[in-house]
Amino acid sequence: MAERQRRPLRVINSVAPIRIADNGGWTDTWFAGHGAIFNIGVYPYAEVQIAVYSFQGGPGRIVIQAENYGDRYEIDASSARWDRHPLLEAAISSMNVPDDLAVEVTIFSEAPAGASTGTSAAVSVALIGALDRLTPGRMTAHEVAYAAHHVEMDILGLQCGIQDQLCSAYGGINYIEMHRFPHATVSPIQIPNATWWELERRLALVYFGRSHDSSEVHKMVIRELEHAGPDSPKIQALRLTAPKSRDALFAADFGALGRAMIENTEAQAQLHPELVSDDARRVIEIARAHGAVGWKVNGAGGKGGSITILCGTASHAKRRMIGDIEAENPLYRSIPIYLSRFGLRTWEQEQ
Repeated sequence: MAERQRRPLRVINSVAPIRIADNGGWTDTWFAGHGAIFNIGVYPYAEVQIAVYSFQGGPGRIVIQAENYGDRYEIDASSARWDRHPLLEAAISSMNVPDDLAVEVTIFSEAPAGASTGTSAAVSVALIGALDRLTPGRMTAHEVAYAAHHVEMDILGLQCGIQDQLCSAYGGINYIEMHRFPHATVSPIQIPNATWWELERRLALVYFGRSHDSSEVHKMVIRELEHAGPDSPKIQALRLTAPKSRDALFAADFGALGRAMIENTEAQAQLHPELVSDDARRVIEIARAHGAVGWKVNGAGGKGGSITILCGTASHAKRRMIGDIEAENPLYRSIPIYLSRFGLRTWEQEQ
């Protein structure tokens, strides 16, 4: 640990936003074949800081500090056996830290894990983006997204679409077209400032207080969809909500955007009724009573996780809605969000 007492050679910082309101989700998967997804990158973001030292041998070459979990430990990047935080360890191993360097990697996110907001994708995008600065050349945002997706799906063997990583890498509001899994194009949706500010003012993110559970219900849905084929009416119903969302935002038509969010949530329930949980249905009831015009169960849905709400015109109604939601259940929590102007950002601070 004497190595850590010295001043680092470099300190690399990176941040990447999380994702909400993913209309068209489920269509960015291998079994959908092709898809269309609308999503919004927001802060709070995932944050990574890497202190870089010279390495002359001994222990402590690669140290992870997972701040949210209170974990600090060394890893062997040459091993394919993952320990406490497989996503972090696999991402670091995949980036091949130069042999003459030692690093201490600190990861933190204000967004709770398992909130169905693509937090794991934001973490891996921020981590890979920061590690990319250790070697000559720079990966594009698209390349970082695909490297992060590769870690989750190919190295760790997880069921994983591509939209979360792309949203974290690009930020902003996106229309994503996946023409053949996992190949996709990203079209940032450029809107006037007044529309941007109004959307930001109207949006609310409610966390149900429990990590997203993507177990048996999701496996059941996947088993059905993988045999239904890309033209399944259930998948197509989800796809159609993405262009509706894009067009509504270009027109600054928040009513139409809200309807697209509701259509997507109802289409999720058609995949399996438990994808829209009892918690989500109760929060929707409260939101509707306060004049909300739309709601989208984030991510794939299921128990736990979160929901995005598009409120009406009155700011005081949004504040009362949040108060009533948080009073309904001590686990429910509003997470303050701001639309991200940028996606992945990396920089080095002066030493």
